Amino acid sequence: MNSNQIVLLPILIPLAGAFIILLLRSWKRWQARMAFMIMLLSLASSGWLVYQVWLNDEAVIFQLGGWIAPFGISLVADYLSVFMVLMSQLVLLLGVAYAMGAKDNNIKYPTFYPLFLTLGVGLTGALLSGDFFNLFVFAELLVISGTILTAISDDRLGAEAAYKYFYISLLASAFLLLAIGSLYISYGSLNMADLAVRIQSNPSQPLLPFAIALLTATFMVKSAVFPFHFWQPDFHTAAPTAVSAMLSSVVVKLGVYGFLRMTTLVFVNQSEELKLLLIGLGVVGVIIGGLSAIGTQNAKRMLAYSTLAQVGFILIGIGWGTPLSIAAALVFTFNHSLIKAAMLMLAGSVASRSKAKSAAFEVVTGVGKSMPYAGVLFFIGSLALAGIPPTNGFINKYLIFESGLNSDAFLVVILLALGGILTLIYTMRAFQKIWWHPLPDADRLKAYGDRLVAPSLLIIFVVALGLWAQPLIQFSQVTSAWLLDPQNYIQSVLDTIIALGW
Repeated sequence: MNSNQIVLLPILIPLAGAFIILLLRSWKRWQARMAFMIMLLSLASSGWLVYQVWLNDEAVIFQLGGWIAPFGISLVADYLSVFMVLMSQLVLLLGVAYAMGAKDNNIKYPTFYPLFLTLGVGLTGALLSGDFFNLFVFAELLVISGTILTAISDDRLGAEAAYKYFYISLLASAFLLLAIGSLYISYGSLNMADLAVRIQSNPSQPLLPFAIALLTATFMVKSAVFPFHFWQPDFHTAAPTAVSAMLSSVVVKLGVYGFLRMTTLVFVNQSEELKLLLIGLGVVGVIIGGLSAIGTQNAKRMLAYSTLAQVGFILIGIGWGTPLSIAAALVFTFNHSLIKAAMLMLAGSVASRSKAKSAAFEVVTGVGKSMPYAGVLFFIGSLALAGIPPTNGFINKYLIFESGLNSDAFLVVILLALGGILTLIYTMRAFQKIWWHPLPDADRLKAYGDRLVAPSLLIIFVVALGLWAQPLIQFSQVTSAWLLDPQNYIQSVLDTIIALGW
C-alpha cells in the first residue's frame, strides 16, 4: 500500500465493516462484537495516521484515482483533520461499547450496527475531505444514518424527532449546495486549498459574500448554534442513548471543524466579520443554553441544551482567533466530546432502570439510590462540565479564560464565568433529583439497566486529561500554529501542481 493510502483506512474499515455486519444479521451477538472490533481497528488506523502527521510534521494527502488537485478528489489528513478524526473514532468506539450493554430493543435490529458504522464513515469522511462537495456527500451519509437510527428508537417520539432532524438537515444541505454552486461559478473550483488561493487573488466576486453566509448557516445548523438549535433538544431526548451520545458529543463538532476551515484557510481575508459573529453567537449560546438547561425537566434534554452552551465556548475561542484561543478551542472540543458522551450515557443508564424508560425528572427522581457508582461518575462528569478541577473541564475553561484575558475581552470572560456557574447549577440540580431525593415508588424500577463500562472509561479519560493535560495541549498548540499558517495546508495539497509548474 502506498504510504498516503493510509488516509483511506479510517473511512474504508468501518464502511467495509458495515457491509460485513449486515451479512451477519442472523447472528446478532456477533454483529455487536464485530462492530466493536471494526471500530477498534479503525481507531488504531486513525492513531497511526496521527503518528504519521506528527512524525513528518506535514499533511498526508491521497489523490483518488491519481487525479491531482484541484481536478480530482483529495483526502487530506493534516493536524486538524487527524485531531478531529481521532477524537470522533474514540467516542464512536465507546458508543459501540455502550450499545453492546444497552437493553433497548432497537439495538437488536439487524441494521443498527451497520448504520452506526456508516454514521462513523460519514463523520470521518467529512473531516478528511479536501473539497466542499465531498464534505457534502459524507455529511449526507451522516444525516441519513442518524435519522434512521433515531427513527427506530424505543421512544414513541423517535419518529417525530427523526423527521425534525431530517428536515432541518435538509435545509442545511440546501444552504451547502447553494454555497457550493456559488463558489464554483465564481472560482471554478471546490478544493479548499485551491479556493483559498483563488479567493485571495480575486476577492471581489459578487457571489463570495453570499457563499460565506450560506456556509456559515450550514455549519451553524450542523453544530446546533443559536438560533438553529431548536431541533436538538427533541432529537437528543428521543434518540437511543448510544446514538444521542454520539450526536451531541462528536457529530455536532462537524460545524466547529467547518468554522475552523472557513476562518483559517478558505476565507482568511474575509473572516473578521465572521469571527465577530461567532463571538456574539457563542456568548448568546452560553447564556441561553445554560438558562434553558436549568428550566428543563428531562436529564437528556438538559444535556442537549448544555451542548448549546458548551459549543458557545468553542465558537468564542475560534472567534478570538489567537494562537492560544484556537488551541483552547481545540482542547475544549476534544474534552467536551468525552464529557458529553459520558453524561448522556449515564442519563440513559439511569433511564433504563425505570420501567417508563424515560429520562424525565418525574420518572428518574430517586432512581439513582440503587446506582451509587453511576452517581459517582455523574458527579465527576458534572464537575467536568462546570470546569472544576481535577477534571479536563477545568483545563478547557482555564485556557479559554486565559486567551480571553490576553485578548482584553473582559466582558466576554465575565459572561463565560456566569455560564460556568449556570452549568454547575443545572448539573447539581439533576444530581440531587436522581441520587439524593427518595424514590417515590420502588415498583417502577427494573432489576437491571444499561451497563456502565463505556461511561466509566470516558470518565477515566476525563480525570486523566485533567491530571495530565500536557500531551493534548501540546498537540492543540501545534495544530493551532498549523492552522494560522494556511500556506502549510495549501502547499501540501497543491504540491503536485507546483512541482509540475501548473
